[in-house]
Amino acid sequence: MVKKATSSKRPAKKAAPSTPRKSGSRTPLRFAHPFFTTTAPANRAVSAVTGTTRMSEFAAENLGPIPASRADAVMDLKDVIGAPGVNDIKNAGAIKFHFIGDSGRDGGNNLPQEQVADAMTTDYDPAAHGHSPALLVHLGDVIYGHRKSALYRDEFYRPYMKYPGKIMAIAGNHDGEMFKETDPVSLKEFLNNFCATTAVLPDAAGGVRIFRETMTQPGVYWMLSAPFINIIGLYSNIAEGPGNLLGKGQDERQMKWLTKTLKALKQSGDNRALVVATHHPPFSSGGHSSSREMLAQLDQACADAGVAPHAMLAGHSHNYQRYTRTARIGGSSSVQIPYLVAGCGGHAASAVTPAHGQQMGDTVFEKSMQGFGYLLLTATAAKVSIEMVRTTDGVKQPFDKVTIDIASHAIS
Repeated sequence: MVKKATSSKRPAKKAAPSTPRKSGSRTPLRFAHPFFTTTAPANRAVSAVTGTTRMSEFAAENLGPIPASRADAVMDLKDVIGAPGVNDIKNAGAIKFHFIGDSGRDGGNNLPQEQVADAMTTDYDPAAHGHSPALLVHLGDVIYGHRKSALYRDEFYRPYMKYPGKIMAIAGNHDGEMFKETDPVSLKEFLNNFCATTAVLPDAAGGVRIFRETMTQPGVYWMLSAPFINIIGLYSNIAEGPGNLLGKGQDERQMKWLTKTLKALKQSGDNRALVVATHHPPFSSGGHSSSREMLAQLDQACADAGVAPHAMLAGHSHNYQRYTRTARIGGSSSVQIPYLVAGCGGHAASAVTPAHGQQMGDTVFEKSMQGFGYLLLTATAAKVSIEMVRTTDGVKQPFDKVTIDIASHAIS
């Protein structure tokens, strides 16, 4: 049994400096930061330089802004793909989604990204719309580097030129990063391309004769209501790690929206599958570390609402990982929840610890893969299955699969 998570509001701390301090009036640091020490965080004095006792606290005290979403931030699938498309899916008795993360080009080489896109495209059948994926959900880090407005053409619109599905997204840390000269406003280009008020053909696509309209998501956090499933996308902010659902100045807007939205699902008696996606992974054993503080925030929202998700999806680590967590989350009964990392959409595959069923607290590390690929999620009224499809070296092949019973939260 896991203990109820602490509140998402952090205790007041000495503010971290917004500009570099000169070292002339104090003793220089021995190392690049004051956290390289054998002293446990709980026993450290608050640093006079950072105002914190840990690097993760320093990151949490220097978060980027989270723009407010429009209206209630809930979308209906029919408003994205049209009512006829939704009816086709209902008649098929199942809905499919693609998920990928971390797809931006790696030093000019976008071949792995294109191979993932080509493999996903083969899952579509123009003669059977209801059996084709509803759309693709990107798990963040769509664009890497400076001049993001210019990079959208070659890092996003070109690689998915032949992909027939629409593409929604949550923002990753690289989507939110700022550069003083070229990208001074966090998330500006992400909002322009995924959260436009009206769907239009952007210059980045139309200028090279690619037809893909901008998406009209309500913001960087949202819920998509669809047949058989609800999908919640959250912005886990700007730091390399750990992820955090709070915004600059300890802004709790997103956390409050999440709790309110989960409570509404509970009160309405909604019995569809629930999948929650963040960019930073709650659990990770390679590429990037786990975001345990963010996991506590998610647990708190679920506990307050009395709801447990059926699966948690993330990117950030450029590999594939799957964990099974058995815990009491959002209710009195113990549930099994798969936590999947799928940051293998085309950007620089990173090493990962081999998984062989290692017990890690209340989780089991089930499966891992270094390479490239995508998730194919299929939901019915009774079950959700999530398959990792490997595309490394351009060869499409199944790699892993997990199935969750919606009523019991049991995994097979």
